[in-house]
Amino acid sequence: MVRLFSVSILAMLAGLASANSPAAQEVMNQPVHTMEGWSWSDCGSPTDVIQLKSISLSPDPPKPGQDLTVTVVGTAQQRVEDGAYANVVVKLGLIRLLTKTFDVCDEARNANATIQCPIEQGDYTVIETVALPKEIPQAKFTVAVTGYTADDDDMLCLNLMVDFMKKFPRFGW
Repeated sequence: MVRLFSVSILAMLAGLASANSPAAQEVMNQPVHTMEGWSWSDCGSPTDVIQLKSISLSPDPPKPGQDLTVTVVGTAQQRVEDGAYANVVVKLGLIRLLTKTFDVCDEARNANATIQCPIEQGDYTVIETVALPKEIPQAKFTVAVTGYTADDDDMLCLNLMVDFMKKFPRFGW
């Protein structure tokens, strides 16, 4: 599960796309994808180095034991150099399961990601596939990601919710 989040976070940090107007940024600060199983919201500001436009998953919703393809579209508003990092907090309800700092460029190299550092200014679409373990518990997870450049400037803020709870059919009586 940590691999899923680190690779999807890598995908989100490595490539991302954006809105340039304040009105568009206000819209982006609201959850832009809500479906059964997962949602995300951009908690960053218009001055963040990485601006997210969209995140999509396949299958949607994600399923334990299956490959998950994460597609992230965004804009790097300036070059991202070696030394960029992300603080990640994964929670199950109020219980903190993981608090870790990831070196974004090292993660990209180790995952053999399609985008490598330095990441030049521009628009990107990043597609990464990870195998989800079948042992993922039936639970709702939240992931908070705050990313920073090598100079400690704000790079990205992202909140994710992933619901692996089994859905039971409703009966009409």
